[in-house]
Amino acid sequence: MPEWMYILLLTLMAGLAMPLGGLLATLDSFRPNWLNEELRHSVTAFGGGALLSAVAFVLVPEGIEPFDPWLSAGLFLLGGIMFMMIDIQLDKHHTSAGQLAAMLSDFIPESIALGASIALGKGSSVLLALLIAMQNVPEGFNAFRELKASSRYRSSTILTVLAVLALAGPAAGLLAYYWLASFSELVSGIMLLAAGGILYAVFQDIAPQVRLEKHWGPPLGAVIGFVLGLMGFMLTHKSIHI
Repeated sequence: MPEWMYILLLTLMAGLAMPLGGLLATLDSFRPNWLNEELRHSVTAFGGGALLSAVAFVLVPEGIEPFDPWLSAGLFLLGGIMFMMIDIQLDKHHTSAGQLAAMLSDFIPESIALGASIALGKGSSVLLALLIAMQNVPEGFNAFRELKASSRYRSSTILTVLAVLALAGPAAGLLAYYWLASFSELVSGIMLLAAGGILYAVFQDIAPQVRLEKHWGPPLGAVIGFVLGLMGFMLTHKSIHI
């Protein structure tokens, strides 16, 4: 299979996890009370665990390779500041599409990293695609519920929007493959920026929504999400014995 088609399939699979998450959110219409508060918090926590595993096992380890510690730390911090500025602007405009913007702000840099990793012959592309898909399911779930609650869009319209946004992944991945792969340090910088931004998003948007009084399932969801990332990391690095 040509590499460009491989990138297309991986990024499309990861992107289509967004409308899949939205589709799961529609189950509330058919089975009232099924999406109870604890389950919603658990889904959110799972997404947080998956995001942290992407940061810990892919974005930071590969991002720091060409840089010294000071530059690595600076890029990581800059990523957090950039995401903070995006967060501030979304709050000022009170847009109902805040969750969509947050979702794309990590999906696009990760898709760029995926395309570049294949072009550079690195072995983390499948792992990264799985992690992106894992986080996109709960993000699509939350984006659907946010848009449904704050707008008059029909469910089918929201799902169509999520499906169209999924195409941003293949576009970013192919762009990286054909152009950015020639600039390996730039790709590493993008990885660190994305990692810092994702960490900011986890503690700004995800972690505060997770905790519930006298419920212990949501924090466990974060652990499960991270563990799945750990398993993917170990299974794709054959030098590590489970």
